Amino acid sequence: MFEYDPNPSALIEPTALISPRDDMPRACVLTWFRDAAERAVADTFGRRILQLQWEDGPRPVYEIEHEGRPVALAPMPVGGAPSAAALEELIALGCRSFAACGGAGVLRPLPVGGLVLVTSALRDEGASHHYLPPSRVVDSDVHAVTVLRDTLTDLGVPFSEGRTWTTDGIYRETPERIRRRTEEGCVTVEMEAASVAAVARFRGVRLAQVLYGGDDLTGEVWDERSWQSRHDVRDRLIRIAATAALRLELP
Repeated sequence: MFEYDPNPSALIEPTALISPRDDMPRACVLTWFRDAAERAVADTFGRRILQLQWEDGPRPVYEIEHEGRPVALAPMPVGGAPSAAALEELIALGCRSFAACGGAGVLRPLPVGGLVLVTSALRDEGASHHYLPPSRVVDSDVHAVTVLRDTLTDLGVPFSEGRTWTTDGIYRETPERIRRRTEEGCVTVEMEAASVAAVARFRGVRLAQVLYGGDDLTGEVWDERSWQSRHDVRDRLIRIAATAALRLELP
C-alpha cells in the first residue's frame, strides 16, 4: 500500500533549511495542548525562542525553566504528517530528547484523565511509512519507555501502559474498525503517536510518549466526556513530560 524508500537522504533535508541554535535546549516537550503550553510559559516566566514559519502561519517554540534547567516547549499541530514535519524541524534546531504528551480516545475502560504510557503505536496513518519499513506497529524506544515509566513512578502518578491506534481518519473510526483495533491490543486512539515515533527512530533521537484518556469509544454511542476541559491534567502532563525529557537528556 505504501512505498518505502530506504535512501537516508531526501531532496529537501531539514538541515538544509534550518540551522542549529546555540540557545536551543536539547530536552524538549512536545504537546498538543496549546492552552496548557501558554499557561506553562506564563507560570514559569518562559520566553519564545523562535517561530517556525509554516504556510498556515508561524508556530512558536518556547523555552521554560524546569527543575532549574532549560526545556524547549513546542505546541504541535494536530495530525501525523504535520507533527512529523514539526519534529523534523525541532531536531534540526538541536533538540535531542523528547517527551510527548497528548490526549486520546479510549478503546477500553479508562477514566477521563487516566494516563497511558505508549509502548507501541499501530500505524494506520501515512507519515510513518515514509520513515520506516512496512510493519503493522512501531514499538516505542525501550530506554525512553523505561525513563518515562520511572518518572511517573517516582512522581507517584498512577498510569497504565499499552498500544495506541494512530489514524488519519478521525471521522472513520467505525464500530468494526474499533473492534479490530481492540483485538490487536490498542487501548487508545489518536492521530500522531506512530508518526512522531517513526521520525524519532529514523533520526536517532529519544522520544517517550504519554497520553491521557479523553473521549470514550467503548460503548454503542460516542461519549465526549468534556475531556478537553481537563486543564489540571494537561498542566500536570507538561510538567511530567519536562521531567522525563530532562532525564532522557542525561547519559
